[in-house]
Amino acid sequence: MTNHTQEQPAHAERMRDHWWWRPGWRAGRRFYTWHITFGDDTDLHELVKKYQAALDMSGVDLIPSEWLHLTMQGVGFTDEVDETDVKQIVQAARQRCADLAPFEVTFERPLVEPEAIMFRVAPAEPVRRLRAAIREAIADVWGADNVPEAEGFTPHVSLAYSNADGPAQPFIDALGSVQAEPVTVTLRAAHLIVLNRDERMYRWTTYATVPLGAD
Repeated sequence: MTNHTQEQPAHAERMRDHWWWRPGWRAGRRFYTWHITFGDDTDLHELVKKYQAALDMSGVDLIPSEWLHLTMQGVGFTDEVDETDVKQIVQAARQRCADLAPFEVTFERPLVEPEAIMFRVAPAEPVRRLRAAIREAIADVWGADNVPEAEGFTPHVSLAYSNADGPAQPFIDALGSVQAEPVTVTLRAAHLIVLNRDERMYRWTTYATVPLGAD
């Protein structure tokens, strides 16, 4: 297996509350978005739990295994997007993702960012190709000029969200106390989900699952 070890970016020095309301969001509102989810990846779940055991302290909200996710590409709020368009986007994504093979990614050590503690996913390029295919599927339906969200994208999976302002060093120290081997998982599908962020947690129902590779 290829070794994807790379230099770890620097930790943040300060934390801030993640749960401020982004533009358009409010309690009860739902959002169509493409994610990779990890409901069946038990090796990743166990790795996350090792680090979360050390992070069981005030200032962060730990993410349950069932809600681990890799955010890829938003579509729009459910009260603003016609479901006919959503179905066409899913069909376009099925066609484009059929040309992409499943691929492996590795999770090594988490990084403390200002609003979250997360794994940077390596290698990033296969995830970027998958996201590009999803963006092309949206463009197939809405046109290239109407694909939402900026191109900037860093594949990551968070294991905790900051819920307060304060120094990052206690969380950096907690992560440093953990001894754990990297975990590699195979990504086989993208998921269009209906997301909510009420009660300081991201939860969703799955609208469609699009496999990678031809059947």
